[in-house]
This record gives sequence, C-alpha cells and structure tokens, in this order.
Amino acid sequence: MKIKQVNNNPTLAGQVRLIEDVVYATANGEALKLSLLVPWLQRHRVAELDPRPLLVFVQGSSWQRPKRGEEIPQLVRYVHQGFVVATIEHRNAVEGHPFPAFLQDVKSAIRYLRAHAAEYAIDPSRVALWGTSSGGNAALLAGLTGDDPAYQTADHANQSDAVQAVIACFAPTDVAATFEAAGNAVPGTDLLKFSLFGRNPAQWPAVMKEMSPLYRVEDGQDYPPFLLMHGDADQIVPYEQMEQMAHRLEEAGAAVTAVRVTGADHESDFWSPAIYDQAAEFLAALNPQADERKD
Repeated sequence: MKIKQVNNNPTLAGQVRLIEDVVYATANGEALKLSLLVPWLQRHRVAELDPRPLLVFVQGSSWQRPKRGEEIPQLVRYVHQGFVVATIEHRNAVEGHPFPAFLQDVKSAIRYLRAHAAEYAIDPSRVALWGTSSGGNAALLAGLTGDDPAYQTADHANQSDAVQAVIACFAPTDVAATFEAAGNAVPGTDLLKFSLFGRNPAQWPAVMKEMSPLYRVEDGQDYPPFLLMHGDADQIVPYEQMEQMAHRLEEAGAAVTAVRVTGADHESDFWSPAIYDQAAEFLAALNPQADERKD
C-alpha cells in the first residue's frame, strides 16, 4: 500500500471561517444581524493579521428583510482576495419600517463594523459596499450620503458610515420610474408602495425622489468610485436607469465604471464568473497587496 503525504497548515492559510448572527444594532426592539466571512486564523490570533479592507454586501429583497446567506458561496473568493466580508440584513418595509429605515440600518452596520475593526482585523479606512437590486439602491444611497446626519442613528454614532467604493447591480436609481415600469406585473406592488412611502400618496413623489440615487448626486461632492452592472433585458428595473446613473455621476466628477450584461434579466440569469471578476478587478484598488497575500 502506498500512503500519500501532504504538509500540514500551521497558519491555516486559505481557510475561511463563517461567523453568523452577529447583532449589529437593535431597532424598535428588533435585533438586526450580519454574517462575517473572515480568515480562519482570526479565531485564535487576530493580532497577527494585518488589517484588511472590508466588503459589505446587501442582498436584494424588494426592501424587505434580505437573506444574508444568498451570496455567501460566491463571496468567499473575496476573502481570498484579502477582504473581510460582511453580509447584512435590514428592517422589512412591509413590517412597518418605511424609508429611510433600510438606509439607516445599512449605515448602522458599517459603523458597527468600524467600531469592532480591531476584533475582526478590519482596516476602517478601506470599506466597500456592494448591493443588488433594492440592496444596490441602498448601496448607492449610502455611497452618496456618507455621514449625513439625516440618516444617522445613535448606534456607534462616533464612527463614520462613509464608504470608499460602491458596487451596485441592477439597482433602482429612479424609484418612481421603477414602480411605473413594474406596474402590476410584480405581486404586492401596491402594498410595497404604502409600506415604503407612507400612507399618504400625496407625499409619495417627494419620498421617491429622496430614495432615488439619480436625484441625490450633487456636483462638486467628493464621492467614492462606483461600479454599476445591469442586464439589458431586465424586466423589473429598466437597464436605462444604469446608464442614466452613470452619466449623472460622470457629470458630477465621480469615477464610475458601467457594465452592460447582454441579454440578462433581473437577478435570474445575471450572475456569471465574469461578473465576479469585474467586482474583483474593481475592488483590487482597495487592496493592492492581495496578490502578495495569496490566502
């Protein structure tokens, strides 16, 4: 019998640990949670790790409670790229939490992670935010309103919620146009409108405009770089919204990369290795030592 031999792994290089159900805030008595993907070494010798950039992911959910685990298998690659990765949930609009609750929660999660940076070997000066669909809407809004007191809660108020990079996939950038395009094709649209915008329809236009990243871009502001990706066959959020957002960001002087995904509908057939490669290339600017680390 021939016995194969392999070496041990005393530094646990290449191993990834999932930390689940981390409570980052409590809102209206409701615990809000996130999950973390970290190098396995952190469990025992966090002080031995150099601080790493942070990637925060917000899964699309029609502004209801996101599934934190939806993209975890794919997000592991970014831990190997040198990031600590968090996937977060936020309050459900349909359960009585209208705008800006979801945006406040995303910002609270960012501040929590900065407050616990030493615990998880996070570099608080390098934070990227990635969202899909309604999560992309939240990511864009957060990127455009860093440290805006209008959306700050008491949770870790001494920390910044500004981010250094934003990725948005098939994100509603003009909320009124999104709902108009969807019409009655999406079940529960009317309920979602009342849940998100309030009980008085006369106030909806103002709320929808505040919730639309396209109308939140201001000239002369110092914005992080943006990566926008959208399928040109999207039946939920029209592809044109990405192009409009990219043009507006460019007009304001922001760095923006726009990616058209040919033939892709909303979420269903959008994802491919090329999408994750685009994100990795964009995120590399936050972690130029990733190739040297190789973990």
